[in-house]
Amino acid sequence: MSYMADAQPIRTIQWRDNRVVMIDQTKLPTELAFVEYDDYNQVADAIRNLVIRGAPAIGVAGAFGLALAALHSDAATKDLLVEDMQTAQRTLFETRPTAINLKWGLDHIMAVARRGTGVGDTRSSVLDAAKQMAEDDIRINKSMGRHGAGLFGDDTIMTHCNAGALATVAYGTALGVIRAARESGKKIRVIATETRPVQQGSRLTAFELKHDGIDVSLIPDTAVGYSMANHLVDKVIVGADRILRTGHVYNKIGTYQVATMARQHGIPFYVAAPLSTFDMESDPADVVIEQRRPSEVTGTGDRMTAPEGIGVINPAFDMTPPELVSGIITERGVVSPPYERSIRELFGRKN
Repeated sequence: MSYMADAQPIRTIQWRDNRVVMIDQTKLPTELAFVEYDDYNQVADAIRNLVIRGAPAIGVAGAFGLALAALHSDAATKDLLVEDMQTAQRTLFETRPTAINLKWGLDHIMAVARRGTGVGDTRSSVLDAAKQMAEDDIRINKSMGRHGAGLFGDDTIMTHCNAGALATVAYGTALGVIRAARESGKKIRVIATETRPVQQGSRLTAFELKHDGIDVSLIPDTAVGYSMANHLVDKVIVGADRILRTGHVYNKIGTYQVATMARQHGIPFYVAAPLSTFDMESDPADVVIEQRRPSEVTGTGDRMTAPEGIGVINPAFDMTPPELVSGIITERGVVSPPYERSIRELFGRKN
């Protein structure tokens, strides 16, 4: 897969001919396939089934799903149109409850819809806002990359899950920082964890970096400690699905283990995420951790790798406490501990 086609980057998701077009990430790395949807229920299924994943990407997907709902609504008045969109909003939100970007994207588009002056105006305003959200995502990722690149030298960087171009509209969050560091002339090497059970690291991150010509090695999740203990890792960077005002980071399951090992071995652990990933209202006890299908753990494809009927605990995310996080890279700069103060200052809050 190349991220360039006709001198333009291939996008994870885009709006084309009144349809949502996205890369089917379940087919990677063996096939680069695109799917097209003209109904918000299809978009919801795509988010739920990981056809598209990554917090920023599903935020944009949710926005485009609401644009489809507005486009195909039979409502004769703006109020009825907003009601139809609220139905779509509930369906889309329930697909991935942990990633705050999805809620952020849906809330933003609904706010635009409520400001509309009529059916036609509301439809066009919603679509324009969703398209702008996609463009903003690329700009924000590149800004994050510039801010974060200075934290890295000629380093070997470990990353977990996929926080790259495939997790965003394009360029990436954590991998965007890696790309920016490389573009600035740094000699960057990457160690990517496989990220069981869905293997976003091996299927997506290793795939992205290899095709960008970035030196990448893949390790099993169980080799994180070995790699750090044997001085194979200089720094760690990951993305996030939600960051609380306290600095608690919610990311793909296994992130907490990586961060704990990094602290044990004195390795800086960084998080890269846009402001839309921050949840300034919730406390840790409020966050719902998505539990996924047992079949992701009990087998690979059609092959069973566990006894039939075995109990399974399969959380999609875990929480990394702020004391394990060296810095959080955003489009406005890098924030450091103590996070309650630095995040509040980041958002310009006085209390």
